Amino acid sequence: MVVAHIVAGWPASKALLTRDGLFVLFILAVLANVAYCAAYAVDLFVQYSELRGTWARWRWTLFVVGTAFAAAITHFFTMGLRSGG
Repeated sequence: MVVAHIVAGWPASKALLTRDGLFVLFILAVLANVAYCAAYAVDLFVQYSELRGTWARWRWTLFVVGTAFAAAITHFFTMGLRSGG
């Protein structure tokens, strides 16, 4: 998604390819991976609780909502970085 935004606005987004811009993208990628890994701790906890049956049926919904949220966050951060704000 980030690459698509950068390619779509290439002349203006060329300014993003600085050391500071790449550092910000790296930090955001690390934070995204931390949040992704935190989901495993919650998943493990819920699987061994009384909510296991309900969790098995609704787990995919949480995945879809989380993916949509990640896409929205990526979109807004990319647009903010591309516009220089």
